[in-house]
Amino acid sequence: MFERVKKVLVAELGVDENQVTMESNIIEDLHADSLSVMQVIMGLEDEFGISVEDDDVKDLLRVKDIVAYLEQHVK
Repeated sequence: MFERVKKVLVAELGVDENQVTMESNIIEDLHADSLSVMQVIMGLEDEFGISVEDDDVKDLLRVKDIVAYLEQHVK
């Protein structure tokens, strides 16, 4: 799961894959802005075939939180 999330983050944010860890904050550590966050969410939705609720986005700022969310919502 983490590797797939990392792939999306690298593609959407243009960061080096070595920068992406489970503890990374996508805004503070990976320098995403609000538009980039939405691009990441759309990339995750495409990669995992899910729809992320707008209310959930604010809770998905750390990679570990994204992975946990996906583990709960991906079948």
